Amino acid sequence: MGQNSAIEWTHATWNPVTGCDKISPGCKNCYADRMSHRLQAMGNPNYKNGFDLTLQPHMIGRPLEWKTPMRIFVNSMSDLFHKDVPLTYIQEVFHVMRQADWHQFQVLTKRADRLEELSTELEWPSNVWMGVSVENADYTFRIDHLRATQARIKFLSVEPLLGPIPNLNLKEIDWVIVGGESGPGARPIEEGWVLDIRDQCRNAGTAFFFKQWGGTNKKKSGRLLDGRTWDELPMELAV
Repeated sequence: MGQNSAIEWTHATWNPVTGCDKISPGCKNCYADRMSHRLQAMGNPNYKNGFDLTLQPHMIGRPLEWKTPMRIFVNSMSDLFHKDVPLTYIQEVFHVMRQADWHQFQVLTKRADRLEELSTELEWPSNVWMGVSVENADYTFRIDHLRATQARIKFLSVEPLLGPIPNLNLKEIDWVIVGGESGPGARPIEEGWVLDIRDQCRNAGTAFFFKQWGGTNKKKSGRLLDGRTWDELPMELAV
């Protein structure tokens, strides 16, 4: 994990924590779980515990070494707001993000309740984009937790999109990423679900990013929607 990420909406990944637990339907075919065991088998020391949650304190300062401004996805292989990540450790991560103010950091969680609970214990710099995962209509409650935080830029990762999500409340939401599931056992996505979310974003003035159709061969299925790619970003902070 590091610079030159293959994830379409970021430039690099930074994992001061690795490993996680599955807590909702979007976790079923978790790519990080598969990759963690692959890296463990390859002898990568950061993944000696496989997908068990593991703090990686030697990785905390890594973004300070990257001098070219980038968008950095924080904990692509974990969840910073997992219950077993101490508040003091999360505060250390936030301290580095404040120091590395030439980057933009994209933090994503499914533990939206803990995010809100700890929000007032964190110093939120303007270069931190905070997001929650919303895989279907049953998990839109996470958006309310996100809205309650002090994050300057708030976003949703609607990936894998597992069903229609009508009537999204996009108040104070700056960016929405949508994508289909990819890899073994990928569950299907329907074009109508994506178009509806795209239209809701346009009506709300929220930036919309379509990541992929997914499937077992995501490169073949591509990422065109309605005849074009959708790569919108929160423009005031885009690089």
